[in-house]
Amino acid sequence: QVQLLESGGGLVQAGGSLRLSCVASGRTFSSFAMGWFRQAPGKEREFVAAINWRGGSTYYADSVKGRFTISRVNAKNTVYLQMNSLKPEDTAVYYCAALTGAWGGESRSDYDYWGQGTQVTVSS
Repeated sequence: QVQLLESGGGLVQAGGSLRLSCVASGRTFSSFAMGWFRQAPGKEREFVAAINWRGGSTYYADSVKGRFTISRVNAKNTVYLQMNSLKPEDTAVYYCAALTGAWGGESRSDYDYWGQGTQVTVSS
């Protein structure tokens, strides 16, 4: 089992920045690929970004490419999502997810473990 705990959400004005963190516990963190997803009110949960188990490969949704950066520090069991140039449409609950294996993708069904989420609200 893996437990995931997100933090770093909050209220920010459009154009601002936030950094989300997700700390994992329970199993060897480096054996998991990691992803970030988000869910806005009334919408389905959607893929945001993914990173492979060593941190050498990343993948982003088109909507966040060039603005968001996913990274990880295996020694700290932590994955980050740096969010810059935030827009009101980025408002959502952001979830961290872990996938057993070296590399994951953008499908929710690929991921084995999920955090409880952290709220990000971007005001216009």
